[in-house]
Amino acid sequence: MRAVTWQGVRDIRVEEVPDPTIKEPTDAIIRVTTTGLCGSDLHLYEPLAPFMTPGDIVGHEPMGIVEEIGSEVTALKPGDRVVVPFNISCGECWTCSRGLHSQCETTQNHEYDTGASLLGYSKLYGQQPGGQAEYLRVQFANFLPIKVPDGPPDDRFVYLSDVLPTAYQAVRYADVPDDGTLLVMGAGPIGDMAARIAMHEGRRVIVADRVPERLTRVGARGADTIDIDAVDDFATEVRDRTGGRGADSVIDAVGMEAHGSPVSEKIIKAVGLMPDAIAEKMMLKIGIDRLAALTGGIEAVRRGGTVSISGVYGGQTSPLPLMRMFDKQLQIRMGQANVRRWSDEILPLVTDDSDPLGTEDFATHRLPLEEAPSAYAKFRAKEDGMVKVVFTP
Repeated sequence: MRAVTWQGVRDIRVEEVPDPTIKEPTDAIIRVTTTGLCGSDLHLYEPLAPFMTPGDIVGHEPMGIVEEIGSEVTALKPGDRVVVPFNISCGECWTCSRGLHSQCETTQNHEYDTGASLLGYSKLYGQQPGGQAEYLRVQFANFLPIKVPDGPPDDRFVYLSDVLPTAYQAVRYADVPDDGTLLVMGAGPIGDMAARIAMHEGRRVIVADRVPERLTRVGARGADTIDIDAVDDFATEVRDRTGGRGADSVIDAVGMEAHGSPVSEKIIKAVGLMPDAIAEKMMLKIGIDRLAALTGGIEAVRRGGTVSISGVYGGQTSPLPLMRMFDKQLQIRMGQANVRRWSDEILPLVTDDSDPLGTEDFATHRLPLEEAPSAYAKFRAKEDGMVKVVFTP
């Protein structure tokens, strides 16, 4: 089959690789019909390169048609249409039973002391083959896949794999008061969708970014917008728009891809040039992230407010303004999305004929799998108005 593979720093290729096979009686094989390119995939493009191996199949936002099932699979049959969550969870362990599927004890990675394994996401998270491919092995097929109806286009459902539950959890964790204001840092796919969800629930939303096309996109759906590069003091601008107090809640939907820290960026690039054995230890022990979005949100949130972090960070020693956070009495919630915790709540929104979250028009680019290398480069550079890419294998 054809699959998108990691071959080195900023070196993504589409290659012929072996087809996946049933390994456990609870496995299924799906033929991928649509698969997304996520901002988190860019972390593999460069910052997390020490944990990658040439030939790794990437991607973690797939959906498709069941082709084959293991002998113990009873919840699916060939021909079923399913979305596959990005975190691989068993549904039965202690953490899964508490809705913490991203911490699944069955698939935790003890070598690196990390949570549940993820599709297509480096040795840190299990080195599992990803979903930017023609076919995919799906584990725990009686629980993990989300069965969706035939009829509506793939775009209505594919975001259940990551974008929708990640944005939905970010909004839930933000705990915006009924009459409150939510500030979303970043208008990429997660920030955009989080804004849509919050506005659908009747909240006032301000979105901050530095890419004009992205701000125009969220503004067209009713969000207030702030071009970070066009204001003298970002936190003051937010306070001016919120009666002098600040936003009630903030979502950081940016993470380690934030601009604004040349020193951190140089360190990340330098670590990436080291031998993997050394670079892994450096990233795990003294890695430093670009924290511009997070620290901006901490300054802009009101006292006693909440900061919800959905942006992915990879550094262990990233300095946070703890004195400022303590003084402002902030509540912080964060973590990988627990996809199966939220999927049943989200399904009515994507099966609604009115498509209230605009999923069918959410993708800015629909491309064949063969164009993945150029798509990765353009997405990282924020070129061509690229916000969300979906591939058709």
